[in-house]
Amino acid sequence: MFFRSISIAALLVAAPAEAKVIDQSDIGFTVAHTAQVAAAPEDVWKMLRLPDKWWSKEHSWSGDAANFWLDSQAGGCFCEKLPGEAGVPMGSVQHARIIFAKPNEMMRLSGGFGPLQSEAVTGTLTIQIKKTATGSAIRFDYVVGGYMRFKVADVAPAVDKVLGEQLIGLAKALGGSLPVAKDDEAAKEATEKKDDSGLDAAVADLPKDEN
Repeated sequence: MFFRSISIAALLVAAPAEAKVIDQSDIGFTVAHTAQVAAAPEDVWKMLRLPDKWWSKEHSWSGDAANFWLDSQAGGCFCEKLPGEAGVPMGSVQHARIIFAKPNEMMRLSGGFGPLQSEAVTGTLTIQIKKTATGSAIRFDYVVGGYMRFKVADVAPAVDKVLGEQLIGLAKALGGSLPVAKDDEAAKEATEKKDDSGLDAAVADLPKDEN
């Protein structure tokens, strides 16, 4: 099941069961997912730059994760090759554009993933990496807003689950997710994204799941 033929109903069926939209309105929504891994932040960053190793082929246009690539600098492309057939030149797809890259700490991408690509929306995916006592905490925040021909109540849970699936893939590529230690203050701080980095910290705290 690929982006070219994907439907909202199919997304809901194909995606992981445990996911949660943390904010939504008539004009957009926010989703967030966290994971902890035993890998150091520099190793997470290296893997993040290789989407062919962790982004699901089920959420591609070509049906083959080997066609993904990511140029991890501002203005760089998270793109996918569309191999040509006999007599047809190779094509390509831009899934998102890199708008912020701080190695081992944060990558921010702008783009409408999957069925959102055809809509008049802005989608911003912020990926944060923070060192913990056991390795690294990773957080995906995806904020979508604008005009779309989907009902937010339908598309938000679907996109949420698909983004959660990609974080699961990234964690698996790094050796698997670790359980969150309830008494690990460093891990708790990392997954809640509290730091002293100014505007990003203030904004990042807004969509925090309070449950």
